[in-house]
Amino acid sequence: MNVPADLRYSSSHEWLRLDGDLATIGITDHAQEALTDVVFVELPTPGRSADAGDPIAVVESVKAASDIYAPVAGEVVEINPNVEADPSLVNSDPYGNGWLFKLRIKNPDEVLMLLDAAAYTTLIS
Repeated sequence: MNVPADLRYSSSHEWLRLDGDLATIGITDHAQEALTDVVFVELPTPGRSADAGDPIAVVESVKAASDIYAPVAGEVVEINPNVEADPSLVNSDPYGNGWLFKLRIKNPDEVLMLLDAAAYTTLIS
């Protein structure tokens, strides 16, 4: 299973890529495989603030609807309109074009509380 080493992970299967104080968020390959075919994505409204662990988006598949949680606290500054138009990007490219939204993080230390690739791999094994 593909678990990129440069990302951080939540135990609820979101990934985070940090660039300064901007965090790009998506769901992991493991999560999209469990969901199977993603058919709808409901993204947060830019400007919305969330605390770590808050439900912030929804991904629906042919199997189930699943909440997506903010892995860290922050404010939504951008959403990915491509996944709204083509939700299958979440399945085909979860760590690339299938990203969901970007947060301006409140506290960079929260990122350190997330799992690294090795710990996430252990979690899903």
